Amino acid sequence: MLHLIKLSVGPKDVAALAAIQQDRLRTDPPLRAWTRMFPKRRDEILDGGSIYWVVAGFVRVRQRILDLREEEWDDGTPCAALVLDPTLVAVEARPMKPFQGWRYLKPEEAPADVAQGRPAPRGLDRLPPRLRRDLAELCLI
Repeated sequence: MLHLIKLSVGPKDVAALAAIQQDRLRTDPPLRAWTRMFPKRRDEILDGGSIYWVVAGFVRVRQRILDLREEEWDDGTPCAALVLDPTLVAVEARPMKPFQGWRYLKPEEAPADVAQGRPAPRGLDRLPPRLRRDLAELCLI
């Protein structure tokens, strides 16, 4: 199994990412995220892999990758469509510096899911980015 990690460009918090995805799912199913480069390690990703989303400088959530398809942008340029499970799974927040595209993420390097039964921290998105970063570096959030 192998995961991907990618920046969520645009949404300022997980709620905004969820709203955008719900709209896409409603208007153009199945839920997909598009990227220019097609992952070469397709079989490993489809063996239970997820995409981990970096939102506002932190890895926050993941989604199972159900399929990888070759599609085209509106201008005919080939791209990869990651078909995603609509469920966003909260993971332990981890700071991440910006990068372009996506990266492979080994399972042992992936942040753990937020423990079931433990409520997810609330209000973190309202904290100033620097304070969130400092708290995460201290492993307090």
